[in-house]
Amino acid sequence: MQSNKSTSFFGHPAGLSTLFFTEMWERMSYYGMRVLLVLFMTASLQENGLSMTVASATAIYGLYTGAVYFMGLPGGWIADRLLGGQKSVWYGGIIIMCGHVVLAIPSDSTFFIGLVLVVLGTGLLKPNIGAMVGELYSPEDERRDSGYTIYYMGINLGSFVGYLLIGWMQVSMGWHWAFGAAAVGMAIGLIQYKITTPKLDGAGATPTVIMSEAAVKRSWTIIAAGLIGLVAVIYMMMTGMLVMDPVTMAQSTAIVITAVFLLFYAGIFFFGELNGDEKRRLGALFLICVASSCFWAGFEQAGSSLNLFARDYTERMVGTFEIPTSWFQFSNSGFIIILSPFIAALWINLAKRMITPSYGIKCAIGLIIMASGFIVMFFAAQIAASGLKVAPYWLITTYFLHTVGELCLSPVALSAVSKLSPKRFAGQMMGAFVLTYSIGNIIAGLLAGHFDPDNVAEMPNLYIQISLFSIAIGIVIALFTLKTRHWEKLAEKNDNGHHIPENATM
Repeated sequence: MQSNKSTSFFGHPAGLSTLFFTEMWERMSYYGMRVLLVLFMTASLQENGLSMTVASATAIYGLYTGAVYFMGLPGGWIADRLLGGQKSVWYGGIIIMCGHVVLAIPSDSTFFIGLVLVVLGTGLLKPNIGAMVGELYSPEDERRDSGYTIYYMGINLGSFVGYLLIGWMQVSMGWHWAFGAAAVGMAIGLIQYKITTPKLDGAGATPTVIMSEAAVKRSWTIIAAGLIGLVAVIYMMMTGMLVMDPVTMAQSTAIVITAVFLLFYAGIFFFGELNGDEKRRLGALFLICVASSCFWAGFEQAGSSLNLFARDYTERMVGTFEIPTSWFQFSNSGFIIILSPFIAALWINLAKRMITPSYGIKCAIGLIIMASGFIVMFFAAQIAASGLKVAPYWLITTYFLHTVGELCLSPVALSAVSKLSPKRFAGQMMGAFVLTYSIGNIIAGLLAGHFDPDNVAEMPNLYIQISLFSIAIGIVIALFTLKTRHWEKLAEKNDNGHHIPENATM
């Protein structure tokens, strides 16, 4: 554990620099590769793509992004009980790098193997590197919140660089060179992590839960059996022995994950021996979980339908230079870096005026603001339907509104989970909340499947439906919050725990 007096990295423990740069390079590789997925899968064979239908490509994209978040649950468990955070991040990064290397191989047959490796590695690395940030500080250290802010800037700096560099490489050198650049980025992060690991001063060095030798052996046996089963399924799919429709698979997966979330939530609510106040707090938190699922279902159109809109219907020529399609994606990272201090200051200034919106209201506002971005796209799609190319500022305005919505909802929702959850179930509830990301991402892929580049006249209807549905959900949540806002205040009773700061996000 770092001393409270350690100020080696902008006034923070030296270990924060290790985690900052590791996460920066990992996010560079993850987002840089992710922005290319739908574009690569829908590109024609003449363009060296996979020539998939939009429905199949976006369903696979939804399954991929949803699986990344879902695998954070077993990844966190493995770190807590078997490996410890440090080793989990190290091995997770190696698996991610191997996944990008496989994606860089110009062979269609290995593409999905690369995706699976990135999913497994990210599930092992992502939840544990964030947890180690908190371990750098003692419970009384007031620098914890600002430490998460700095760490969050690393996430967005990495994604910004990934969109810029890997997007440019795809245009200049081709798909597989761009995937290879993601592998190089992860390799740099791993080298940096290995060299500077001593700065962590023991944070995450050992598992937090000590298991018996028999339990450890049994756990590794189950993990090995699961991996062998996964290899068998992939082999059968590659050889044609097992055929799965991506859309059907995405629909089934969304149902299963939603059912798991509801059953888990109900189990804690009804069988967790909660008192009345704790049950009311969970009731208030449930609204925030609904808002989170709906928010990400809309927000994650960025990598799918909005990405395709940028490619096919946006005027990208600036003089003789053609803006790479993926460059529109870094609007989000740039806006987050610019706007984060202003949104944080907004809540502080409102509080000084004795105006403190509840968690539910903040999340409802974020959802509605995000939905307003699709109103912008409704008009942009109408221009495209008339046969004209759309100016870039339509997409940039949409990403601006989505970013404002994200800053209103995402960090607030994380803080709400930490504060409203019963303390003895805090870790499990954070894990359950992560499932809302998976649900939202898979639904996003299914919604984007209705985006038909050959039938542009249907696009305005798609975007306005997403907008109206999200606004309606936001209004319903706001109305329910008139009741549940009183339940949220029950969290202040006997609550001496520390929670995730409102300026930290996934």
